[in-house]
Amino acid sequence: MAVGAARERVRPAGPGSRVALVAPASAFPHDAFHRGVAELRRLGFDPVWEDRVFDKQAFSAGSAAARTAELQHALTRPDVDAVIAVRGGYGSIHTLAGLDVEAIRRARTAFVGYSDVTSVHAFIGGHAGLTSIHGPMIDRRLSQGHAAYDPASLLAALSDRPMGPIAPEGVEVLKAGEARGVLVGGTLTQLVGLLGTPFDSAPPADHVLFVDEVHERPYRLHRLLTQWRHAGRLDAASAWVFGQLPHCDEPGGAVTARDVIREFAADFRGPVLFGFPSGHTTTPLVTLPFGVPVRVAATGAPALVFDEAAARR
Repeated sequence: MAVGAARERVRPAGPGSRVALVAPASAFPHDAFHRGVAELRRLGFDPVWEDRVFDKQAFSAGSAAARTAELQHALTRPDVDAVIAVRGGYGSIHTLAGLDVEAIRRARTAFVGYSDVTSVHAFIGGHAGLTSIHGPMIDRRLSQGHAAYDPASLLAALSDRPMGPIAPEGVEVLKAGEARGVLVGGTLTQLVGLLGTPFDSAPPADHVLFVDEVHERPYRLHRLLTQWRHAGRLDAASAWVFGQLPHCDEPGGAVTARDVIREFAADFRGPVLFGFPSGHTTTPLVTLPFGVPVRVAATGAPALVFDEAAARR
């Protein structure tokens, strides 16, 4: 996919749509799965899954071959409008080599998840050239209801209407300004892990970079951002939007994630936001559409403004 190329919109999904549940990474508690299924039904979706979603092998939800086949089938089923990952953890990268990029591109099925499935988002965006949805998974989010995720933003991101302005409470402006670009990103460890592999791809020119992380102490966060900068990616963005980064401060707060970001932001050309509640959060997860243009407003009340939808019919 050429740098700066527009991404094709996925098909919309909403109440009445069939959604496939997949486990491309770690295994999960069965009770959480069934609570998440009930929540999806409450929203009006028709969730479907294969029995192998409950497989468990060492630290993953079954073998790499089985997880790959499950993900490929779900993303290309003609009777499914969206695919939701059950859990992150570890293992999504195992599936990438076996995915049929052309079939996925033709199907235009929305993919939803965060954390370890960042690698799938990167593949869908960078190689299939499609938008995707950085949103709640079954375990620890949908299974816990509104205390763990924001239903309105999930439904809005999957619709064929622009989400408009999103301005959650608690977002801080670390560097003021305004910028526009295509929103891309995810969990930084997963993005950095793709560097030098066949599944890496340069983001669109002047993109807006969203960075999520959890349990990465400041020196490790610094190392990841340094590698992303040395790879030419960090400063290629027009703006940075960081998540809440829970458990990324030193014990006692002697050095914080904010301190690290402020250091990198000192000579960055664009605006920088911190604490946007998407991905790993301590508050309800707000869903974001990847692969669509966004305006970052880091003056006054910080906001992300989406004038285009991630989905089209």
